[in-house]
Amino acid sequence: MSGNSSRRDFMRNTTLAGVGFWAAGKASAADDSKAANEKIRFACIGVGGKGTSDSADAGRNGDVVAICDIDDKNLDRAATAFPNAKKYNDFRKLLEEMGPNIDAVTVSTPDHTHAAASLMAMRMGKHCFTQKPLTHTLYEARRMSEVAKENKVATQMGNQGTANSGLREAAAIVQSGAIGNVKEVHVWTNRPIWPQGGPRPPEAECPKYVHWDEWLGPAAWRPFAIGYHPFAWRGWWDYGTGALGDMACHTLNMPYMALSLQHPTSVEAQQSGHNKESYPKWSIIKYEFPAIASRPAVTMTWYDGGKKPDASLFDGEKVDKAGALLIGDKGKLYAPGDYAESFKLLGVDKPKVEFPVSPGHFTEFAQAIKGGKPAMSNFPDYSGPLTEIVLLGNLAVWSDKKVEWDAKNLKATNSPELDAIIRPTYREGYTL
Repeated sequence: MSGNSSRRDFMRNTTLAGVGFWAAGKASAADDSKAANEKIRFACIGVGGKGTSDSADAGRNGDVVAICDIDDKNLDRAATAFPNAKKYNDFRKLLEEMGPNIDAVTVSTPDHTHAAASLMAMRMGKHCFTQKPLTHTLYEARRMSEVAKENKVATQMGNQGTANSGLREAAAIVQSGAIGNVKEVHVWTNRPIWPQGGPRPPEAECPKYVHWDEWLGPAAWRPFAIGYHPFAWRGWWDYGTGALGDMACHTLNMPYMALSLQHPTSVEAQQSGHNKESYPKWSIIKYEFPAIASRPAVTMTWYDGGKKPDASLFDGEKVDKAGALLIGDKGKLYAPGDYAESFKLLGVDKPKVEFPVSPGHFTEFAQAIKGGKPAMSNFPDYSGPLTEIVLLGNLAVWSDKKVEWDAKNLKATNSPELDAIIRPTYREGYTL
């Protein structure tokens, strides 16, 4: 589409590419949404780490009436900000007791508990904000999208860069045709910045302020060890999603939006080697996406653990520690950094494009709860499919061979042994 395309054309084309936010109309959660002048009642599940800012966002957009964390230190700190909120260590108990008194939840826990908490809340009709990556496994991501639709709730994943005007402008420029047909994408990160690729740590005494059984949630029982809580869980297959899961929902976000990078047909990984306990120290993962109406077939390569694309691809530009490079047949778009807040066009002039400016990432979610448009990063149209792309890369890392992928049915057609990695088995007491 030309650089002076109308806003309407841009919105229509992006909608056809599968990005639901750009479509006109009301949010699917409108049936029982809060009136515009009513305060949203939030329960915040996970209030340490990223949960600190997520609960603060909830407090700015409504009333936080309940808080939950498996770490009493986190819970006590949050209670100073929300002294009237009821405190819990178990999200199930929170939802059972506070269900009639809450409208929405934030879920800011380790990856392996995202879906268990979010699905329970959505099935109770609660609007849901969940941190990235949306889930720990592919099947959970698909169910999150389906349950959000079934229950007509407003949803959003916490990949805050989606609201950046720089990212949205870059996506609009690519969709304008300014760099031509894109057939090659490269995305890379400086993660992991935590220990990864080694053996399990030895069993240790669990601190009294950590509720270990609740931390494990739906995962199989394993004794406490130093190196799981509060941060390094990201490097363990049972609990995190590695460097790819941690950062791709940010760094892949702009190419995903620009090119509708959904439903790949295959994915293959090179990696440093791993013991199927901890993620590898580095990986290079290649995805193949088929042609769709708005673009030709495209390959995307992901790099982590210090690996980067070949410097010759950057036409003399410095290769940042993280970023995305889209290579078209007319020019290139290079977005250094994790969030595509800024970008450079290589070989072509910058066209003028129009794009909707976000009122703020969490504000989009609050407005959707009150009957506005869906948040850009809503589960069914945007963040669910994005998470599936991300987690498919980890499936290839686990497999150690090229995975032929049936996206519709969530099947590795040449690797039936991967079914147990695609769909998890929850521990008794948790519902998938």
